[in-house]
Amino acid sequence: MADRMGKGEREDLQRLIRQREKVLKSAAKQRSTELLADFENQISAMYQFDDDDVWEAAEKAAAVEVEKAQQRVAARCAELGIPKQFAPSLNLYWSARGYHSGVKKRRDELRLAAKAQVAALEQKAVVAIETASVEAQTQVALAGLTSEAARAFMANLPAVDTLMPSLSYQEIAGESDTPVVEQMLTPNALRQRRFRERQKALRDADVTLPPGSVPDEDV
Repeated sequence: MADRMGKGEREDLQRLIRQREKVLKSAAKQRSTELLADFENQISAMYQFDDDDVWEAAEKAAAVEVEKAQQRVAARCAELGIPKQFAPSLNLYWSARGYHSGVKKRRDELRLAAKAQVAALEQKAVVAIETASVEAQTQVALAGLTSEAARAFMANLPAVDTLMPSLSYQEIAGESDTPVVEQMLTPNALRQRRFRERQKALRDADVTLPPGSVPDEDV
């Protein structure tokens, strides 16, 4: 093959691929740090009403209405003879945080959830990086193979999904021709199980077998 890579070229490429894999893994760790920092900024952010023109206008309009309502409350307190120092009041306040970021216990829960999710994302990225690296190194190795047997071996390596096929609900639930539980039993345990099942069926039918009528292989 005229386009086959030379040994030196393959070694250079494989070394470069491994270096790139190392750099990408470091980048994944850095990305995890950035994601957690961004999340921390989100749950720690404080929003003042005058940060936005719409918020500020809404706060001022609400303050006017609350003042009117407070005057009505004060007038009613006077009618009821409640002293000012004991009278209830109606107030307006702007909450710079929501419940999920305002309560420390809730923020701690969210931090734990975020760390777990970021860790899962990083692990998924690392697997993808390693897989891509192996595939690239495989292509480089194939480019230098001279034996057809070696090429066939590489081509026939089974995939993970082939080695670990999807689970079958019917087999696990025992709805197949041979239940999975029965497939896992040893031959002797299987014979004993069948013998006990037949004995139970005979007892249910009120039938008693004479001594020596049970074959040895069923015991």
